[in-house]
Amino acid sequence: MNQLNALKEFFAGFLRARGLTRHFRRLLTLESVAQAGVSREVPPGLSEALTAAAQAQPAELLAQLASHADGLTGIQAAEIRSRVGLNEVEHEKPLPWWQHLWLSFKNPFNLLLSLLAVVSYLTEDVKAAVVIGTMVILSTLLRFWQESKSNKAAEALKALVSNTATVLRRDVSEDAVPVFEQHYGVHLHAKAARREELPIRDLVPGDLVLLSAGDMIPADCRVLSAKDLFVSQAAMTGESMPVEKFPTLRDAAVRNPLELDTLLFMGTNVVSGSATAVVLHTGNRTYFGALASRVTATDRAPTAFQAGVNKVSWLLIRFMAVMAPLVLFINGFTKGDWMEALLFALSVAVGLTPEMLPMIVTSTLAKGAVFLSRKKVIVKRLDAIQNFGAMNVLCTDKTGTLTQDKIFLSRHVDVWGAESDEVLQMAYLNSHFQTGLKNLLDVAVLEHVEVRAALNPAANYRKVDEIPFDFTRRRMSVVVSEREDHHELICKGAVEEVLAVCTQVRHGAVVEPLTAELLGRIRAVTAELNGEGLRVVAVAAKEVPPSKEVYGLADESALTLIGYVAFLDPPKESTAPALKALAEHGVAVKVLTGDNELVTAKICREVGLAQQGVLLGSEVEALDAAALQRAVEAHNVFARLTPVHKERIVRALKANGHVVGFMGDGINDAPALRAADIGISVDSAVDIAKEAADIILLERSLMVLEQGVQEGRRTFANMLKDIKMTASSNFGNVFSVLVASAFLPFLPMLPMHLLVQNLLYDVSQTAIPFDNVDADLLREPQRWNPADIGRFMVFFGPISSVFDILTYAMMWFIFSANTVAEQTLFQSGWFIEGLLTQTLIVHMIRTPKIPFLQSRPAAPLMVMTLVIMAIGIFLPMGPLAHYFKLEPLPPLYFVLLPVLLLGYMALTQALKGFYRRRWGWQ
Repeated sequence: MNQLNALKEFFAGFLRARGLTRHFRRLLTLESVAQAGVSREVPPGLSEALTAAAQAQPAELLAQLASHADGLTGIQAAEIRSRVGLNEVEHEKPLPWWQHLWLSFKNPFNLLLSLLAVVSYLTEDVKAAVVIGTMVILSTLLRFWQESKSNKAAEALKALVSNTATVLRRDVSEDAVPVFEQHYGVHLHAKAARREELPIRDLVPGDLVLLSAGDMIPADCRVLSAKDLFVSQAAMTGESMPVEKFPTLRDAAVRNPLELDTLLFMGTNVVSGSATAVVLHTGNRTYFGALASRVTATDRAPTAFQAGVNKVSWLLIRFMAVMAPLVLFINGFTKGDWMEALLFALSVAVGLTPEMLPMIVTSTLAKGAVFLSRKKVIVKRLDAIQNFGAMNVLCTDKTGTLTQDKIFLSRHVDVWGAESDEVLQMAYLNSHFQTGLKNLLDVAVLEHVEVRAALNPAANYRKVDEIPFDFTRRRMSVVVSEREDHHELICKGAVEEVLAVCTQVRHGAVVEPLTAELLGRIRAVTAELNGEGLRVVAVAAKEVPPSKEVYGLADESALTLIGYVAFLDPPKESTAPALKALAEHGVAVKVLTGDNELVTAKICREVGLAQQGVLLGSEVEALDAAALQRAVEAHNVFARLTPVHKERIVRALKANGHVVGFMGDGINDAPALRAADIGISVDSAVDIAKEAADIILLERSLMVLEQGVQEGRRTFANMLKDIKMTASSNFGNVFSVLVASAFLPFLPMLPMHLLVQNLLYDVSQTAIPFDNVDADLLREPQRWNPADIGRFMVFFGPISSVFDILTYAMMWFIFSANTVAEQTLFQSGWFIEGLLTQTLIVHMIRTPKIPFLQSRPAAPLMVMTLVIMAIGIFLPMGPLAHYFKLEPLPPLYFVLLPVLLLGYMALTQALKGFYRRRWGWQ
């Protein structure tokens, strides 16, 4: 049971303390709490403090926090940080080294060895006690060293990906301004507060943070100002719909902090809008931190790989539970020495227990993660590597993946396609004054510095208000005042969505109503631009009297269409070869984009992605679940999609039995990233996309992704080797021990022999993570199949038993080791043969080909095999034999031994061919 718990702890431990960023763990824990329906009670003092902060006036609250309307100075922030600590929830800190060392010792193998050492010492066999004690130390230090290496690698990778927050910092000299003015009577102008991007962990109470769509809420905050701010609190409350937040409390009677509409909570995220907020609490003092200290976090539902490893482990543990008592009673009744029979049965139980499996899986995953990091692929969740290798469908956005991560403003035209500087100026004002999420299109517009010089927006225009972008409207507006006699609302967005709020069209000085005829002409112009591969954004405007300072969605009406800005997003040179490589390795690529279908189709043609049909978001909307499952198989390009459409498509592909990867970087991609088997994002993505992803690419390239798929398959193949070897070898040993116990007048091996053999065998496995993998096994996606493991175990396990029994016969009849007096010779003979066949099994099952000839192992595995085989032969033949209660074997034994080993390898190879033809080989 301890070993099963150890296996489970491996997965839980690496998800908790060894492989994830703390911010990702927050989301897991929050979701677990919401799904489990756990009480969200927090200490009364925290609830009261949050309620008081929600009701306080902004100036009063800033004074309480010793903050300022322009934020803290760097010195103030550093001083507060030294008092309150970093903004981290530390409920799952990595283990200190001494605890890790203790856990490395505390497994059945070491505990039983320690028991044998004590028994040996009490029976005055000091030599045996020293030998066994040395084995305990070696076993403990080996595991401690391997896991420490893996932990350090995971921590180093974790540091490569971090989220940041935008904070306001005021200059330290501002504090001296009032004193200087009072003393000298001279009026000084303090510097304006500057924006800084800081790691979330560096935030302190009193910091002013600027929030926009896609941002994670970095701590518990109070809203000071907001514009159409909608926040997803699903992780905290289970409520799927975003809630709107305001700078002023609307209902003072509310006492539940989660329902106070002026508060923002760590771990939630901004869906749309923008805000300025002041940090109230950080780290363990946040609402989430209080919950985390009272609730034991549960992990995600086990992946297919985790469930499969647990299933194999349970199978071996059930064997142990049945066979160990059987061996005990058979040997007790037939030999009469119940103490020795008990120790032997316990040794058999340890031999059947896969105590090295967690370490091998850990090392293999960590080695794969480190290799991927060199390819600029950062693994946030280690067991996601297996899904990486199993992925057979990759859903990806178009922009920045198929195309260059650089968009150029190619055309700025009026409604009929003629060049228009006015359209560019309007688009520039919109991009310049908006404070929400600036995308690549805004960046491309703002690169036109000649427009900035002509307009001088900072001096000639005053921003009145803005209506932020969201993925339902797919447009955003700013309201500016050039002269105080009127306001101008400038709207920019997707063509159809902007046309939906337009009633007029302007061409030159002529303004006319938007009729069906004109609408048809407009769509023909935009379709022509789309056909050239240009991404078209419509620009519209209207003048309004300066009667108000606050504008909302209702004001986006009765607009006049002015023209379009069209962007060129050229394909990457690496895209075509990457798509070809992915196809050759069994990964189908499907494009999921919110962009126009004509632009998408042109890009697909340019990169060599053969279209199997285009499905539009409006068509996805009309399909039920069953129809969508059929449609996703028949199409590979999906355009004009909303975030919900992307999520539905991913879930439909999964329902069809695919292992689905989704690559995205926007807030609109977060639902699909969570729904996919493996979420892939980039380091430049918005916070919520990085939090939802399992894999982060430091370089946005499909070629890098293809290399990651290869390494995922290589990692999975090496893990599978160890699992197959452990299962089949242990299964075979069951039969060998049972036969020997039933028919021999003495034990086939002493407990110490079994444990030494087990230790050497375990050490030989430590090189498996570094082994080569056949190219054939990397060509197709590899999926976990527990039923195949069981069949493999039952099929190949008894082969070693056949040769163990032949060894028994050889020792009994040829070398006359058939009495209690000659039992040491018998035990030495089986010790060597058993260890060598166990060590060779990995070479036999690591490939379906002929080992050493058609498929060569990596040098570390080959060296480790030879070293362990040499040690196995040296122990009985060398000067240490009597310490281990072994004795040298006659020369004839080493003449017959190669015959047994070659026979074992030949039979295994022959049966491999039959097995592969019948069931395939993974």
